[in-house]
Amino acid sequence: MVVIHEAKPERVRHPEKANNPETPLLRKPAWIRVKAPGSRVYKQTRDIIREKDLHTVCEEAACPNVGECWDKRHATMMIMGEICTRACAFCNITTGKPATLNPEEPVNVAKAVQKLRLRHVVITSVDRDDLADGGAAHIAETIEQVRALNPQTTIEVLTPDFLKKNGAEELVIKAGPDVFNHNLETVPANYLSIRPGARYFHSLRLLQKVKESDSTMFTKSGIMVGLGETKNEVLQLMDDLRSANVDFLTIGQYLQPTRRHAAIKEFVPPEQFEAYKSHALAKGFLLVSATPLTRSSYHADEDFAQLQAARAKLQNTGRS
Repeated sequence: MVVIHEAKPERVRHPEKANNPETPLLRKPAWIRVKAPGSRVYKQTRDIIREKDLHTVCEEAACPNVGECWDKRHATMMIMGEICTRACAFCNITTGKPATLNPEEPVNVAKAVQKLRLRHVVITSVDRDDLADGGAAHIAETIEQVRALNPQTTIEVLTPDFLKKNGAEELVIKAGPDVFNHNLETVPANYLSIRPGARYFHSLRLLQKVKESDSTMFTKSGIMVGLGETKNEVLQLMDDLRSANVDFLTIGQYLQPTRRHAAIKEFVPPEQFEAYKSHALAKGFLLVSATPLTRSSYHADEDFAQLQAARAKLQNTGRS
């Protein structure tokens, strides 16, 4: 008897966007173009990630810089699975019901960091609203395992907002990452349409809590532009972040993953990014990265060295 196995239906990556109207994908200007990945080191990096059964935000979020970064072995680890409980209008990560946490993942991340010989590692995650602590303990365990196996590697975390998970962020702070990053993503006027599951002032407060718990820990946040925000809204957001004593700001161009994601309102020209950088530095950020292709973990190892140098310069001039 021949047994016929029916193929399992392919999981829809963005079920919440299935009924969204399709919008045209604008032609990218010359300053957005990047080279397709494919170098030998890129493939070695990919193989190490596959070998350890890990996920990266580089792939899941369709980052335009993946070829350049992986050619330097700089893969950004995305923990707690590849399925997010949120449905942000800009994001390419799969939305749905996540699987249970993999208890081996923290050790596997540590081993991958060792094999990639990373001086600085960025660890991010999906949102896990299904977990009582939002995954904070798992993030903390990953930090501890990476540090145990790679004591010379500096660690940067890009965390969820831990909305309605009172005190969860303290678990991550106590684990002692060198940089605590949480992205505001966009100006508050866009939250209802772009980041509906989040709350602007909650995210600000999270960053402020980090500094209140450990004033020496670097804090970082990032936004996308090209979503219809005004210049004055971006400048106000900078002031909000400085009121929370955030050290490092990243600003990059939003790129639309599919026709059913939030539409690009404009491609912001490079000179406007330079203007934003000048404004941000004048407002007191230790470091600002603002270019069309800037992403949270882009050149993160080099940026960390610059952060340390900028703080040391302030301390030497008595302005810390």
